[in-house]
Amino acid sequence: MFTGIITDIGIVDQVQMRGDMRARIRCGYDMAGVDMGASIACDGVCLTVVQKGADWFDVDISAETLSKTNIGANGWAAGRRLNLERALRVGDELGGHIVSGHVDGVARIEKMHDEGDSTRVTFAAPDALARFIAEKGSVALNGTSLTVNEVVGNRFGVNLIPHTQAVTTWGDAREGDAVNLEIDTMARYVARLAEFA
Repeated sequence: MFTGIITDIGIVDQVQMRGDMRARIRCGYDMAGVDMGASIACDGVCLTVVQKGADWFDVDISAETLSKTNIGANGWAAGRRLNLERALRVGDELGGHIVSGHVDGVARIEKMHDEGDSTRVTFAAPDALARFIAEKGSVALNGTSLTVNEVVGNRFGVNLIPHTQAVTTWGDAREGDAVNLEIDTMARYVARLAEFA
């Protein structure tokens, strides 16, 4: 489990396509404190550390994960920056919301414009997921816990404050970008319960 509070920005160092995709990600974590088999969310995708060095870790990414995320069939390009978060530990502060690292689908950035010091971003969500997104609710976008400002149909908006843009990859975002979307777990359960009401 994760919180959607990004703790590092990783850089894809190399990618190998074999049965699964293997990616080497450089990071600022003290890898001596990261166990083999540990979970790290990479742009919101929960991945398992399968090999590590002083300032890097390797992950294997299945074809299923490639098909359901913005990684895509061709994989990440070397040099790509990724939002990273280590798994939640008992006693850690829950600063965002509960995030599983299981991406539900891919949203697309439709519009961006400055609003004061912040940037307002409008996304188009897959139709099947739009009903789970609520005004003032939470979503995880590329692993970042964000509050939804408004929802109209399958479109929803968030505000990115300067701090968020500085300490995550959101400062690199552009219109047209594909973004990993994880809906709020609570919203999923509420919708499921409503089916039986």
